[in-house]
Amino acid sequence: MRRLFGAPLAALLLAAPGLAPLGAQQLGAATKSAPPAGVQPGQGAANPKGHYAELDKLPDWGGVWFMTFQGRVPGAAPEPGPKLKGEYLKKHVALAAASKANNGVIKRERSYCSPPGMPGIMRLAQYPYEFIFAPGRVTINQEAWMQTRTIWTDGRKHQDDPDPTYMGDSIGHWEGDTLVVDTIGIDPALDIATGSGHSDKFHLVERIHLDPADPDMLVNEMTMDDPEALAEPYHTTARYRRDRYGALLEFECSQNDRNPVDANGNTEFH
Repeated sequence: MRRLFGAPLAALLLAAPGLAPLGAQQLGAATKSAPPAGVQPGQGAANPKGHYAELDKLPDWGGVWFMTFQGRVPGAAPEPGPKLKGEYLKKHVALAAASKANNGVIKRERSYCSPPGMPGIMRLAQYPYEFIFAPGRVTINQEAWMQTRTIWTDGRKHQDDPDPTYMGDSIGHWEGDTLVVDTIGIDPALDIATGSGHSDKFHLVERIHLDPADPDMLVNEMTMDDPEALAEPYHTTARYRRDRYGALLEFECSQNDRNPVDANGNTEFH
C-alpha cells in the first residue's frame, strides 16, 4: 500500500531554489519491486506472455453472474448465521437494537458510500459479478461500488504482514475445475455479521466451481474462521446465476445521511 503522509501539497511540488521541483523528480519514477515470495524472476502474473493457451484448460465462467441464492440447497431452510462471541457479538447485538429503536435506520461509523469489501462483496444479491482469467491471476469485478478483487494464482505466498484492505490478500490455485482461494489481511472494520467487525486473525477459504447439475450456476463454498470473533468456523454457500451476454454497468453511490420518517413512523429510503 502506498501512503502519502502529511506534507503540504506545495511542499511536494516545489523544491529549494536551484533544484528541480520535487514533483518533477518523482513523476515517472517507477518502483523496482522484487518478485513476490514463491515466484521466480521472469515467471508469474507479471510475465504472462506464452501462457495464454493454458487458460483454455480452465472452466467456462464467461458472462456475468448474479447471486440468486445463499445456502447449500435451493429451497431448503436458510443457513444459520455465524456464531459470534465476545466483543464482536456485543457490537452486533447493539447495532441491531439501535436499528430497531431508530425505525430501521442503521447508523454506521463508516460512510454509506464506503465499499462493503470482503467477505460481503461475494454476497451481494442485486449487482452482477464478472470473472476474468489471465495467466497467474483471476480478477473479479463487482458492479456495486465498481470493486475489483485480484486472486493471485501464480504460486506466490501470502504477504508476511499485509496491510489491512477492503479486499485482503488473496492467493488461489486450481483443483480440477474448482478455484480454491485463501484470503487474509481483510480490514477488521468490515463485518462477518452486521456491525460485528472481526479481528486481524480473520481467515477466509473459498471453493468456487460450476454446479455439476447446472452449467449456468456458479457455487462459492465459503469457510470463515476467526478465533477471537467466532465460536466456531462459519460455513456458508453463495450461488450465482449466469447471464451469458450481460455486462456490468457503471455504479455511482450518492451519500444520504438523512432518511426521513413518515407520519406513521415508517422509514423512507431515497
